[in-house]
Amino acid sequence: MAEEDRPKEEAQNEWAQKAWRALSAVRRQSPLIQCITNFVSMDLMANTLLAAGASPAMLHSLQEIPDFTPQAHALLINVGTLSDAWLPAMKSAAEFATQSGRPWVLDPVAAGATGFRLKACLELVGLRPTVIRGNGSEIIALSKASLGATQGVDSIHESVDAMEYAKSLAKASGAIVAVSGAVDIVTDGQQVVGARNGVAMMQRITATGCSVTALIAAFVAVDPLHALEATVLALSVFGVAGEMGMEMAKGPASLRMHLIDSLYGLDQPAVLSRINITSLS
Repeated sequence: MAEEDRPKEEAQNEWAQKAWRALSAVRRQSPLIQCITNFVSMDLMANTLLAAGASPAMLHSLQEIPDFTPQAHALLINVGTLSDAWLPAMKSAAEFATQSGRPWVLDPVAAGATGFRLKACLELVGLRPTVIRGNGSEIIALSKASLGATQGVDSIHESVDAMEYAKSLAKASGAIVAVSGAVDIVTDGQQVVGARNGVAMMQRITATGCSVTALIAAFVAVDPLHALEATVLALSVFGVAGEMGMEMAKGPASLRMHLIDSLYGLDQPAVLSRINITSLS
């Protein structure tokens, strides 16, 4: 091995060891994750959390939030099927999470698609999320605070296109910002880290992005003081499960099943050998 390659291998091994410790902590602690999410993603999101060892709670009633949210270990807010009726609950839950010292994660689905949606997302960003995870277009829309950056709920920008916007959003919001793509980018405004695991067919399964955001919430719940690392590790672990699932899948439907099975069955050798995380800053 060339001498210049040795530090890279050491860094990869360190990330892989951290990934295994983080996944093991989620399995051991089984953090309770409150999910205020869209109707499309509830099933896959809940099963992703269960497969990883966390405990999902799909609870969005405004009346229940004062009692429940402070008891959860982390909160996820996903605006995929946003409505006037749900927005007050989202804001209230974010406030209770912050007041209780609990981390919370925002998934600003199609943030720039409508004025109502963008305004709601900006209001939620103002409530100090721990992590914001979106695709390139969503992060650009939030960073620019303008319309027209998204097309439906699909990404028309790659993650690398949004890197500088992500850094700006992280600095402005105080949140860790993650951008999903061929390379998942995570930044605190200064440091930038890339997670390179996953397979393209995961994009053919609805709610995989929503579900990895829930997994981020679980990882941050067990290590809230290292939210950037926890975010990178969750993205990479989910990607590894996708890679392993793809080896058995025949298409998107079977990949969905094998993705969950692979996440549930992830062992130390698989994590240590497959994790692919690199510094981009």
